[in-house]
Amino acid sequence: MIKNMGAADKTIRIILGIIIIGGGFYYKSWWGLVGLIPLLTAFISWCPLYAPFGISTCRKK
Repeated sequence: MIKNMGAADKTIRIILGIIIIGGGFYYKSWWGLVGLIPLLTAFISWCPLYAPFGISTCRKK
């Protein structure tokens, strides 16, 4: 897999994932598990939705 996420994109996804998981705990809902998706994509630096469209937020060398 070629990385297609930059630093700002990863930071936003980590924060968003933590907020969603926190909301799931607060409301005692299984929907908090959805927060694992942005966390996982941030940690592997690859977004499957970016791939088919050729989008990349990485800086070009």
